Amino acid sequence: MTEAIRIIGIDPGLQRTGWGIIETMGNSLKFIASGTVTSTSKLDLASRLRELHDGLADVIHTNMPHEAAVENTFSNVNPASTLKLGQARGVAMLVPALSGLPVEEYAPNQVKKSVIGVGHGDKKQIAMMVKVLMPRAQFSTEDAADALAIAICHAHMRKSRRLEKRFASA
Repeated sequence: MTEAIRIIGIDPGLQRTGWGIIETMGNSLKFIASGTVTSTSKLDLASRLRELHDGLADVIHTNMPHEAAVENTFSNVNPASTLKLGQARGVAMLVPALSGLPVEEYAPNQVKKSVIGVGHGDKKQIAMMVKVLMPRAQFSTEDAADALAIAICHAHMRKSRRLEKRFASA
């Protein structure tokens, strides 16, 4: 019998970090929870990163996922914005790692291809396909929908990796 695996997907951002939690067992996907952790823009960078840390730590403590998936940072035109996003992404990777979770990273195009079938698409398409794949999914922001898509991508990829290992050992 296959055991249910709970996955947290994280869409990092300094202003808003989306998170989504699913369970996968065999070929089924089940929505558990989603939301957005925000930071206060008037605070200094260190305090904002701490807000993200504390919010994600609370989500992980409450929902007890087994694995984490984080979207890779993309480059912005503004180097300062890219650096800040990278720092938020570091927090998004550190929090699950501190909780003992394995953390995988996925490129935005890989997430889109896994969920909508092509490597390019807009946030509305992602949200629509998340609802198709998990009709009971609820999300109040595009960041939370993206985080669910990241978790779905990880569920698909972990199954592919498991099959690859099985065939390699045969």
